Amino acid sequence: MPDADRPEAEAWETFADALRKAGRRLAADTEHLDESERADAFRALLRGLHNQLARFEVDRELPELVPFNGWRQKFFMDNPDFRYWVADIRPGRCYRVTGNPGAAAYTSITVYAGTGRAGAEAVARLDSDDLRFDAAGDFTVTLGGDRPETGDWLPLPEKATALWVRYFHDDADDETGWCTLERVGSVETAPPPIDPARFTHHLNRLAGTMSFLPAAFKAAADADLAQPNEIRHWSEMAGGAVYTEPGIHYLRGGWELGPGEALVIEGDVVPCRYWNVLLYSRFLNSLDHRHRSVSRTGATANVKDGRYRFVLAAEDPGTAAGDWLDTEGRPFGIVVLRWLRPERAPDLPSVRRCRLEDLRSES
Repeated sequence: MPDADRPEAEAWETFADALRKAGRRLAADTEHLDESERADAFRALLRGLHNQLARFEVDRELPELVPFNGWRQKFFMDNPDFRYWVADIRPGRCYRVTGNPGAAAYTSITVYAGTGRAGAEAVARLDSDDLRFDAAGDFTVTLGGDRPETGDWLPLPEKATALWVRYFHDDADDETGWCTLERVGSVETAPPPIDPARFTHHLNRLAGTMSFLPAAFKAAADADLAQPNEIRHWSEMAGGAVYTEPGIHYLRGGWELGPGEALVIEGDVVPCRYWNVLLYSRFLNSLDHRHRSVSRTGATANVKDGRYRFVLAAEDPGTAAGDWLDTEGRPFGIVVLRWLRPERAPDLPSVRRCRLEDLRSES
């Protein structure tokens, strides 16, 4: 064991031990699952580590917007219909964000205060209704400092810690935009090459995150297994909690299906700026959107008479049955519907479990 006066070595031991314990906990929690699900559990754990390592070293004086939640770094309910960029910032500074949303249907720029999984709060934001785009579709926003005489501006309230840029896409294959962040003004004093105490703190925090992941996976699955094949209002995600988009109303549920079964979800489309439906594994990763139909948006769903109809199944039920969402043959998973700035709270949809062959005969 490292000496007590070697905090960096002790932090490393803590981190390595956290990974070891997380693996053991995950193995125990998934021992009743099939081989594919057991392997997927460890892939989700590795993706979470990859996600956190990508943002481990941050420089709040010269921050960067880092792509977040790509398919190799899925972490806590990623959304492949969105594009995310994240930067760690510091109040009392001035920055400039520049970008172009490409073919995105909606854009938002949000400043969050606080830290941790439950302590984040949206404190300033601009969206497509407020942003000014030039002829090429580019935008520029000043963050912090004094409000400029011209151009878009966002304050940096006290305790501001993070900036998120989101592009909402109607189709995951849409043209992807870009964005960058730069410091306005020079850095007066160069920081030390490394701050040992800060490094140790961040390493201990990473250990805590990795220790938490298996428990989070199990709690999420247990919540939906308790009431399978139902959809509920996911009120815990209201108002930008846990770094979510503040204007989204979430619906959530879990499917539990046997071989040859399907889950039919039908409901009314509520007028809103954007909406989508997306399937997740029990480990809070979106399903394989790169090769399978696992999501629909307001632009890609087949809405008839103001109603949507989604069929969750391992096989294509045929177009007449409704919009197919591929469960990958998983007996259990999570489905989430997001409604951005709805005119009213969406009604809960009807949910019906049935045989796939019966569903095909109905069509």
